[in-house]
Amino acid sequence: MLGKNLIRKSVTLVTVAAVWCVYSMAAFALPKDVSGEITVTGQVTVNGQQAVSGSTVLSGAVITTAKGSSAVVSLGKLGRVEVLEDSSTTLRFSETGVVATLDQGRIRVSSSSGIATTVATKNATVIGDAGQANNFLVEAECSHTHVDTASGVVTMREGSSDKQVVAGTTATAGNLTQTGCKPCLRPDSAPQTAVTGMTWLLLIAAGAAAAAIYFGTKKGDTNFDNGVVTTVSPTR
Repeated sequence: MLGKNLIRKSVTLVTVAAVWCVYSMAAFALPKDVSGEITVTGQVTVNGQQAVSGSTVLSGAVITTAKGSSAVVSLGKLGRVEVLEDSSTTLRFSETGVVATLDQGRIRVSSSSGIATTVATKNATVIGDAGQANNFLVEAECSHTHVDTASGVVTMREGSSDKQVVAGTTATAGNLTQTGCKPCLRPDSAPQTAVTGMTWLLLIAAGAAAAAIYFGTKKGDTNFDNGVVTTVSPTR
C-alpha cells in the first residue's frame, strides 16, 4: 500500500512539473506588451483625450497636436517618434518595428538598427532601412508627401515605384499642383521669381547712386525741356 501511494505521488509531481514547464514555455513565447512614454508641449491629445507628459502610450494610439504644439513618444530600444504641430498620426509598434499612419502634418522618426520603421500617407509609403539606424522627417500635405532623410537610408514607395532617399536628400510623391489644395510652403518647392524682396531694393538703390554720381560730375546745370537736355556753362 505504501509503495502504491509513493508511486502515485511521484506521478502527480512529474505531471505537475511537466504542465508547469509547458505553461512557462508558452508564456515566454507570447509577445510582450510594448508601451511608450509621451512628452507633450502645448495642446496634445491621445485617442481624443488631453495628454500630459509622462503618460503611457500603447500601440494603436491616435496622437493629435494643435498649432504650436508637439509630442515626443519614446519607445525605448525601438527609438522615438516626434509628432510636430498641426499633425495627426496613428502609431503602432511591437518589439521589432514601428508603423505610423500619418493623416496630416509632420512626424520625425528616429529608429535603432535592427528595427523596421514604416510611415504611410495617402500618397506614399516611407520605409526605413532596418539594417541601420535612421532619422527622417515625413510631411503629409493635401496632395503630396515629402520625406527628408537626416541619417540612414529610407525608401519612398509611390505605387509600384521605389525611390531611395539617402542621408542629406529629399523626395516628393504626389501632385504639387492639385486643384483645391493650399500652395506648398516648403523651401525650394515654389518656382523662383526673377527679382524679389531685397534684390529688387538693392537694384533700385544702385540705380539711384549711379544717377547721383553721373549728374554730380557735370560742371554746369542740366535742364530737361521737352526731352532735350541743355547744359548751361557757369562762365556764360
